[in-house]
Amino acid sequence: MKAIYIPQLIQAPEQTELIEVNEFLPGLETLTPVQGQIEVTHQGNYLDVSAQAETIMTLTCDRCLQQYNHRLVSIATELIWLNQVAHEPQVESLEREIPFDDLVEALPPRGYFAADAWLYEQLCLAIPPRQLCDQQCPGIAPVVDGGTSAGVDHRWAALAALKQLRSRE
Repeated sequence: MKAIYIPQLIQAPEQTELIEVNEFLPGLETLTPVQGQIEVTHQGNYLDVSAQAETIMTLTCDRCLQQYNHRLVSIATELIWLNQVAHEPQVESLEREIPFDDLVEALPPRGYFAADAWLYEQLCLAIPPRQLCDQQCPGIAPVVDGGTSAGVDHRWAALAALKQLRSRE
């Protein structure tokens, strides 16, 4: 996927470029290629970017540690401001105040928009933070050793013996 030269968007029909996506994104391990589309519209002093994409990933359940396939769907929109001072080198100090305007995404008006990097970020944000293979997943089943209590670590055997001794008293 090629980066879009922002001034070229002005000459595009309706100042919009539609990108069909059907490829694997570097850095995102998926079973199927990412499929969907990205629409980038030049609105004068900002870009209106929207995307609809999906793929299938293999995730690991947080409870039982089994792997399962998950359909990852991202429907995202974002406004990216075009600002001449965006990405200019600044003298960094250890402490500085950040104005509210710096908390939004910005690109230089004569720069490039990397659609693949933007889509990668949107798909990463769509990965569920709590990964469960099933809502009723019981987790890892404890191993029972011939009637002894489940999950006792052999290193704690001396403490378990002391507890049994105290319970008899």
